[in-house]
Amino acid sequence: MKVAIVKYNAGNIRSVYFALQRLGIEAAITDDHDQLRRADRVIFPGVGEASTTMKYLKEKKLDILIRELTQPVLGICLGLQLMCAHSEEGDADCIGIFDLEVKKFETKLKVPHMGWNSLENISGRLISPGTEGSFVYFVHSYYATLGDTTSAVTRYGNPFSAAIERDNFYATQFHPEKSGPVGEKILKNFLEL
Repeated sequence: MKVAIVKYNAGNIRSVYFALQRLGIEAAITDDHDQLRRADRVIFPGVGEASTTMKYLKEKKLDILIRELTQPVLGICLGLQLMCAHSEEGDADCIGIFDLEVKKFETKLKVPHMGWNSLENISGRLISPGTEGSFVYFVHSYYATLGDTTSAVTRYGNPFSAAIERDNFYATQFHPEKSGPVGEKILKNFLEL
């Protein structure tokens, strides 16, 4: 199986690469359009700032490419946010695969939201139903609102989309690569879709 990790100006790409290695997958880290199109699975991870990252993606035409991919695609953390319609972070128009807004957590909360939180209201294909109530690892200051594409919910101040799904596109706000056995199972589920 050919797995490609989207290379762009975002952090945390290597931790996903190493998590895949632990599952016996040698992934390619690339921004080459042909290589991304030919991959069996594409992972779009990242930690960073939305508006500057969107500018970079647009310069490389990766925003268009990601939207046009037909194989299973998994966004992680910033990847999830950039797959939404708009982010308050830098007032950025994003890729628009999911019709959700990305908002900043309320100022009364400790930001970034960092640590382990549980998953609720699980649906869809990515996260196994038996994972309801399991804890996964988050590090983020912005969150995606709830909507028809929400496939798991977490609460921090208010409920937000911990995972979203639409067609061949999947995304998690949490880091499966840092979420122990639960996260490993979610990565396996993605590879087996």
